[in-house]
Amino acid sequence: MSTSTLKTKNNTAKLSVFTLAIMNVTAVVSLRGLPAEAEYGLSSAFYYLFAAVVFLIPTSLVAAELAAMFQDKQGGVFRWVGEAFGKRLGFVAIWLQWVQSTIWYPTVLTFGAVAIAFIGLNPSADMTLASNRLYTLVVVLVIYWLATFICMKGLGWVGKISKIGGLVGTIIPACLLILLAIIYLASGGVSQMNFGGNFFPDLTNLNNIVLASSIFLFFAGMEMSGVHVKDVDNPSKNYPKAVFTGALITVLIFILGTFSLGIIIPQKDINLTQSLLTGFDGYFRYIHAPWLSPIIAIALSFGVLACVLTWISGPSKGLLSVGKAGYLPPFLQKTNENGVQRNILLVQGCVVTILSLLFVVMPSVQTFYQILSQLTVLLYLIMYMLMFSAAIALRYKMKNTPRPFKLGSNIFMWIIGGLGFAGSLLAFCLSFIPPSQIPSGSPAVWFSVLIIGAIIVVAAPFLIYKMRKPSWNQLKEGEAFEPFHWETNADVSNNSKKI
Repeated sequence: MSTSTLKTKNNTAKLSVFTLAIMNVTAVVSLRGLPAEAEYGLSSAFYYLFAAVVFLIPTSLVAAELAAMFQDKQGGVFRWVGEAFGKRLGFVAIWLQWVQSTIWYPTVLTFGAVAIAFIGLNPSADMTLASNRLYTLVVVLVIYWLATFICMKGLGWVGKISKIGGLVGTIIPACLLILLAIIYLASGGVSQMNFGGNFFPDLTNLNNIVLASSIFLFFAGMEMSGVHVKDVDNPSKNYPKAVFTGALITVLIFILGTFSLGIIIPQKDINLTQSLLTGFDGYFRYIHAPWLSPIIAIALSFGVLACVLTWISGPSKGLLSVGKAGYLPPFLQKTNENGVQRNILLVQGCVVTILSLLFVVMPSVQTFYQILSQLTVLLYLIMYMLMFSAAIALRYKMKNTPRPFKLGSNIFMWIIGGLGFAGSLLAFCLSFIPPSQIPSGSPAVWFSVLIIGAIIVVAAPFLIYKMRKPSWNQLKEGEAFEPFHWETNADVSNNSKKI
């Protein structure tokens, strides 16, 4: 997920292909998921490449066309899906974009809690503390509400912390991890990963690929880079170059980072929440510099805070802009003196707190981490399937609308959009299957949380949409929310209105 806030540049300052590629890398790369793929050894590279081809690249290209197409209109994914399928599904799309991040917070903060636990100098005691559910619960809540308080101060604070945190907490540690693995092997260290294994996994056993479905979440967020399609010269040529360059760098970081963990940690000892820290600790002890472990733990913790800040302030602000157009009750449209969506953040915080209490029923921190990750994937992938479908539908419903960036013919859009939709659907289905690599407790609890949770979350925007009232529209004079094309074009509206 994104660890940096993307900003639209002034049109007079064009972005180079490499600059935009690096911005995409910074927005997507996160190290917390590496242990999940290290479970698969050499075949993890297959999953990364597969997800890049069927999800990362299609997402970037399709979002670029949609962003350029509606660059002067509000709403983001609400606009994209709404133009194709009506306001109701448009609201569902932006709701899912917001709520998936809300459910995701406890998972990324669990990683942050583990990182903080490893600030100590006693590895055994650190691992024991990191496995303590009460400790993790307290740290998750403290960091989240601290991040919420900072967000209340406005984007100035968020921007500064996020920019530094993305570099210190993600990019530098990723490069360091890979460098340490190279030093380890070059100096005679014995690899715990079998590089003579199979690149292609056993796809006949679904249990062997369930954890891999979460890799799609690693690449989620690339759609945000679509806002920069007009900020490069000759976008029809250079934007795809930036996408493929960024995708290549992203995949290399993930593959080499995953291999780096597998080299130092035996496969049977890999833990989804602790192995990144224990991997660093193992390398630091090998080079006789164990004192570096607390430093990297602090850096990763700061990176988590920066990541959470970015996402707390981002999707919730998008939801506010749509809500003011009459899609949310007035209570959720309230802002503070800094213009920050106060009540949305407070409600979001209450949901995060309730979800964090699932520690009580989950058999382990690792199980809690995985089940919430799976639920996040399910919800986000529904949004992506709506986005891919909308891009294809708009080729016919708005075929005469100018597209500053276009993927080519309708057939090519069917190929790219269809590939993204099929990949998302595959990952969606796999996310319901309990992984065999970790204890998931009672199957009833596993399926109940995923199925009931998904039903409640998806049903909520339909209920809110049905209950909306004219008085919910809080836009002031001069703040009109641009109508959809089918609201202003009678010929199109007769065929495409889905209200």
